[in-house]
Amino acid sequence: MARSRHYLMCRPDHFAVTYAINPWMDPATGADAATAVRQWEQLKDVYEELGHTVSLIDPIDGLPDMVFAANGALVVGGRVYGAKFASAERAAEGPAYLRWFTGNGYGPVMEPSWTNEGEGDFLTLDEVILAGTGFRTSITAHKEAQEFLGRPVVTLQLVDPRYYHLDTALFPIDGRTVAYYPGAFSPGSREVLGRMFPDAVLASADDAAVLGLNAVSDGHNVVLNVEAGELALELKRRGLNVIPVDLSELRKAGGGPKCCTLEIRA
Repeated sequence: MARSRHYLMCRPDHFAVTYAINPWMDPATGADAATAVRQWEQLKDVYEELGHTVSLIDPIDGLPDMVFAANGALVVGGRVYGAKFASAERAAEGPAYLRWFTGNGYGPVMEPSWTNEGEGDFLTLDEVILAGTGFRTSITAHKEAQEFLGRPVVTLQLVDPRYYHLDTALFPIDGRTVAYYPGAFSPGSREVLGRMFPDAVLASADDAAVLGLNAVSDGHNVVLNVEAGELALELKRRGLNVIPVDLSELRKAGGGPKCCTLEIRA
């Protein structure tokens, strides 16, 4: 069943591809901010039409990737675990997102000691938090998050640099099951996922390659990239309502619906 959500988003007024910190980024190709804004606004409209609450953080000039709000923090039970970015280009985003949360009365708030990129590598289900490592987030941050949030954290090893964040290779369908691309994970992590989620949706390499797993689900409505056709069909077969969106401009920086969407769990 669908459940009303509260999302934090950042309008991509300053979006650009001027550096390369993941395999999707090519400064020679660049990106068009106006197109990115139009696509982002359509995503925001979808959330609001579904009845979700959308809060906004002001974009900051010089931080072109700030649109990827999911990386800004992890919020569970009203507790805000901040982000500490792996790359110097994004380092200022962590404090900016923490300022937003403290300024809007959220707490407790923790400034992390270890590198982590928020919901990019932490995905929350009913009883557990799945946590990615291998490219960005330190495994020590998994332990730090568990201690601060009081929720069990399960580490998953990412092995394909195209899927540098957990949220590019897996998304929670609801609080109990997930969809994921097996090829993004180590053999041991694939075994863990198979044991934890025997009814999971397994995505194809083609759907993963268009960031089809960088999706957002409220338990019934799934917002995902329009190009992920096979995945959309399988989700529909399972009774879910699929809402395709075009975020092709933001994908030039390795982003999709989930990257643009930080869930605030009160």
